[in-house]
Amino acid sequence: MKKHLFCYFASALLAASCSSAKEGQQVATVKDHFKDDFLIGAAIPVRHINGEDPKADSIVSLHFNSIVAENCMKNEVLQPREGEFFWDDADKFVKYGEDRDMAIIGHTLIWHSQLAPWFTVDKDGNDVSPEVLKQRMKDHIYAVVGRYKGRVKGWDVVNEAIEDDGSYRKSPFYRILGEEYIPLAFQYAHEADPEAELYINDYSMFNPRKREAYVRIVNDLKKQGLRIDGIGMQSHIGMDYPALDEYEKSIVDFSGTGCNVMITELDMSALPTVQMSADVGSMAKMSPEERKEAMKKFDVYPDGLPEEVSKQWNDRMAQVVALYKKHADKISRVTWWGTTDGMSWKNGFPIPGRTDYPLLFDRNYNLKPFMAEIIEN
Repeated sequence: MKKHLFCYFASALLAASCSSAKEGQQVATVKDHFKDDFLIGAAIPVRHINGEDPKADSIVSLHFNSIVAENCMKNEVLQPREGEFFWDDADKFVKYGEDRDMAIIGHTLIWHSQLAPWFTVDKDGNDVSPEVLKQRMKDHIYAVVGRYKGRVKGWDVVNEAIEDDGSYRKSPFYRILGEEYIPLAFQYAHEADPEAELYINDYSMFNPRKREAYVRIVNDLKKQGLRIDGIGMQSHIGMDYPALDEYEKSIVDFSGTGCNVMITELDMSALPTVQMSADVGSMAKMSPEERKEAMKKFDVYPDGLPEEVSKQWNDRMAQVVALYKKHADKISRVTWWGTTDGMSWKNGFPIPGRTDYPLLFDRNYNLKPFMAEIIEN
């Protein structure tokens, strides 16, 4: 029992405190437990890079061997105006990973969201020509990937390109360039750093139609002789979704393309699932008083998870991790979208004000019980 408690709370200590452990005493860590299976990653926010959360820093340094940029490498941040780049935070992010000998993942090069407003339009606000957009894509990718050539292990080249029904998302990139924009992005990224791994990434990857679309796209890229190394399965999951058999089928089918499978953006909401069109839409029409009353339905654990719900969350997450372990020969990286519950984007999505519990560490920087038990055995 003493050993279990030590490992359970060790993650909350500053990394420096680990050196004070008795000689020969070894702290069980997540990255060490899975060292023969896959990389263990976390998304890192700017405040973490800037040293504003030393406890979170101790967690990442102790338990993770890979990091991904949460926001500081997105287009609107890096190139807010054409030809004007803001490198400060991205430079700090890369140095942070290098100082800790971590696998550094860049996120993301081409994405319709968090895109600088100027990127796909002319001075009058109209869509640019295909030729202009191709040049802007090339210039941006060359600048970003080229700056970190040889330092970043891999890049999420294209993010969220496909709808759940398997059709192409009608993003500005697709509207102007059609299907061609995806192979172009991979071509430019490979030219900018021929040694960097290149990935495609999306959510709801357990969806059969989406799965089929990505298998087709990846196989087509390979037929064109383009480099693509991995398929990222964003895994923003819940207590009641996805069905693990469909999730597993995607892992197997994506691996069948010859690419590594990566579990990206992993978190699991402990709250009742919200229907975007029905629940969120109806709340938008409510008065402040009605909305406050409705929040009782959607923000059901503002003061902490009941013991029974916590057990259900831990049991399901243990099943999910067991699935990853089963397919460790196919999966190269498992990356959590954050570290502690308090920093998760799920607290405010899709309904502002909710308190959620989706990550590997709780608000007190303690490792969740399911993982503490895993790494002890």
